[in-house]
Amino acid sequence: MQFYKFNQEVRSISFIPNSVWFFLCLGLLLQIGWHSQKVERSLKISNLPSTPKESVIRIFSLDEKIASSKFLMLWLQAFDNQPGISLSFKQLDYDRLISWLNLIYELDPRSEYPLLSASRIYTEVPDNVKRKKMLDFVLEKFLEEPGKRWQWMTHAIYVAKHKMKDLDLALRLARKIRENTSENQAPYWARQMEIFILEDKGELESAMIIIGGLLDSGELDDPHQREFLEQRLKEIEQRQSENLN
Repeated sequence: MQFYKFNQEVRSISFIPNSVWFFLCLGLLLQIGWHSQKVERSLKISNLPSTPKESVIRIFSLDEKIASSKFLMLWLQAFDNQPGISLSFKQLDYDRLISWLNLIYELDPRSEYPLLSASRIYTEVPDNVKRKKMLDFVLEKFLEEPGKRWQWMTHAIYVAKHKMKDLDLALRLARKIRENTSENQAPYWARQMEIFILEDKGELESAMIIIGGLLDSGELDDPHQREFLEQRLKEIEQRQSENLN
């Protein structure tokens, strides 16, 4: 009979990745916080906690900011599913929710998940006050980097126009896209959303002024874009003439 000996290697704890230490520490903190609040295991709704300082998160995550951003985003999205309870977004504190989205964004500014959640997920609530808070958050982040975040503004415009039925708000958001992006930063259809909203509001003269300004600005190098706007201008002029008659 032949016997084999296995060489057992003893490794230092320094071989453990920083991300593993982060999740262990974060799990311990969440466990301590859970017991300190004495939350009953029965069907009891837990409120969204206040956000910790970014410096605290960085210390406990061993400065793994991207990993902590992803983990916190997953935790936040799962918060409405508590043991035995499925919360509606209307039950969430949206001021605290925005604080968490801001923290997650600050940890990883390149991540699109906070803006995606704000414009597409957390606006699915029948409360225009809370919807408006989410759209304000999207606008704030858009103004920081308009060329990279215009698409989230188009979602915000859709929410304002079709879900909130607030054409004035939709117009303000659409105007921000036109004023803060160039032809090379955002597609022409996004920069011209303001025109269509003005038509919906019946402000045909304002729509014609904006179209005329775009045509005279020299920004439109694409002949198809110019042709589209010229045709649109003729249609609006005809509508205005019919209204006057």
